[in-house]
Amino acid sequence: MAQLLDKAKNFAAEKMSDVAKPEAHVTDVDFKRVSKDHIEYLAKVSVQNPYSASIPICEIKYSFKSASREIATGRIPDPGSLKGKDTTMVDVPVKVPYNVLMSLAKDIGADWDIDYQLDIGLVIDLPVIGNFTIPLSHNGEVKLPSLSSMFTKEN
Repeated sequence: MAQLLDKAKNFAAEKMSDVAKPEAHVTDVDFKRVSKDHIEYLAKVSVQNPYSASIPICEIKYSFKSASREIATGRIPDPGSLKGKDTTMVDVPVKVPYNVLMSLAKDIGADWDIDYQLDIGLVIDLPVIGNFTIPLSHNGEVKLPSLSSMFTKEN
């Protein structure tokens, strides 16, 4: 009986591998705001839904790394849904604690920016298939806010 179930799972997996799935990419990561305990960056993710029906996003997980160290992680439960046969922009706020940024001072150096890698897992609920994670990875460089921007954008 177990062999029959394994064969059925393999058959279904083969058939589903040819089915169109939503695709996503990070379009931008930029400074958003400063709070009393962290700096917040905003990652914008563009997600293309090939299906005519909207698809719920179960959660978004992220990991923000710099200098080969994980400096921030987070999870956003139930952030909404993807429009059917359309592209949806999804905002992913990334909160980086000040104490971590200070430990990265050698990477920041004279140019006042940090090189980063942002890994995002966009977990969506596909009909028949179930939960499916779209993995994204984006490398870049973000500027740290200046003192003047800290006082004008503080929330």
